[in-house]
Amino acid sequence: MNETMVCVVGNVATRPVYREMASGPAARFRVAVTSRYWDREKSAWADGHTNFFTVWANRQLATNAAASLSVGEPVIVQGRLKVRTETREGQQGWMSADIDAVAIGHDLARGTTAFRRAQRPEQVAVPDRSEPHWESPPEDTAAMNDDPRQPSPQPTVVT
Repeated sequence: MNETMVCVVGNVATRPVYREMASGPAARFRVAVTSRYWDREKSAWADGHTNFFTVWANRQLATNAAASLSVGEPVIVQGRLKVRTETREGQQGWMSADIDAVAIGHDLARGTTAFRRAQRPEQVAVPDRSEPHWESPPEDTAAMNDDPRQPSPQPTVVT
């Protein structure tokens, strides 16, 4: 397909907003991406222009992003770039750059994080309906006492 896939590295600029929609969970937040360059005159790194992107996440990615991200944290976002222009009556037109996220993660070049696998909804237990082993004897307490590693029970003497 002809989609523009991007990967941006920046910082979470706004708190993720999480919503339960009819189509499933959705979350959005803004990410700030600032270019850096080496300033030869100052012999130091300097910040360039900052771009802001609205990141949209859906389904499980939305749930995990809302639970994991906080303002100021370094992130990497991969997804489809969508540039929108809109004009409203009596106002100046504006543009927005949105990313329909496919993957979101913390930037481990700038810190550490602890990964926890998301818990899936409980599955209904299916009873075991496999064929019994007709060739083997049934397990009972007498068969369990035949283990040579276990001491045999001492008989009880009644006087």
